[in-house]
Amino acid sequence: MDVGMMMVFASYGWDNCSDDRVWNEEIRLARLAADLGFDCLWSAEHHFNDYSFVPDNLALMTHLTALCPNIDVGTAAVILPWHDPLRVAENAAVLDMLSKGRLRLGLGRGLARREFAAFRLSMDESRGRFDEAAPMIINALKTGFMEGDGKYYKQPRIEIRPRPQHSFDNRIYAVASSEDSVDSAAKLGAHIVMFTDRPWEMRVPQIEHGRTLHRKYHGTPPPTLMLTEFCVCGTNADIEDEARKYQGKFVESNFYHYEFLGEHFKTVKGYDAYQQKAEIARKGGLEGAVNGFMQAASWGPPDKILRGLEARRKVVGDFEMNVAFRFGGTPLEVSERGLRLFAKEVLPVVKSWKPAKAEKAAA
Repeated sequence: MDVGMMMVFASYGWDNCSDDRVWNEEIRLARLAADLGFDCLWSAEHHFNDYSFVPDNLALMTHLTALCPNIDVGTAAVILPWHDPLRVAENAAVLDMLSKGRLRLGLGRGLARREFAAFRLSMDESRGRFDEAAPMIINALKTGFMEGDGKYYKQPRIEIRPRPQHSFDNRIYAVASSEDSVDSAAKLGAHIVMFTDRPWEMRVPQIEHGRTLHRKYHGTPPPTLMLTEFCVCGTNADIEDEARKYQGKFVESNFYHYEFLGEHFKTVKGYDAYQQKAEIARKGGLEGAVNGFMQAASWGPPDKILRGLEARRKVVGDFEMNVAFRFGGTPLEVSERGLRLFAKEVLPVVKSWKPAKAEKAAA
């Protein structure tokens, strides 16, 4: 199993936490994860708010590829409606050249109404902008030339310099929860990225739909699903209380940032999965959402986490992991403790797992 570490860069849940402290703590954890055997460092793109603030994750990863030369770097994700696709392709080509082919390029279309408003964009356009921009970028990184003649991006043919140096085969990821996004990810041939926020049984129909669509569009086995989650790992007696506190605060920040208790997802095009989540949130409230989150997420001592991951694999099949340890007000010492313990006792076990199909064949 491939296992990365997710960097959230949040100050929601901490008291008097300065922006530079947020960044210093996350980068400290990133360097530690690189030394402890994780496969990739990942970061989201978010703007303006305590929920998360990484306005340019390609720039961040350019910094980290120099600090941590023996680990892949990834974006989970670059939010395409907020960018000129030509600049995304150029910056990705530079980072991939500097990292010698270690970039995993994750793409997304965005979800927070407040971020779209700040960029003076309509969420109704997010699907169309993503579906135009993503193939343009992937083709540019494949061929070395960018062009487009769609509704949103009239791009004359132009060569990307520096020229892309490495194949991006199996290195494209796309965040996908809604039916439309799963279809888009399948057309791109991308690894589907989903986040821990509800019991995994609820995710299975979309996951299987994505795999079926990939086979339909490409005639090849689908890339491995990547699941991003938020982990509290420890052996202390009050670990469940600790997990509920920090994972609960993260869920609270998620509710606030995305306005899941509001009604606007009913009227925004292409956000059906999030309308479903919003309805669940309104019915169960914050407490119900935290309970559902804790059913899906990894927390507790390593043996409990491993049992949970084994059970998850039986539900969703093979997957990659992308694990955050700093979120929801987690003190740095708790994040670092969890990261070290996970790396020592969980990481070697899951990395030894063979693909489920191979295990069945060998049985």
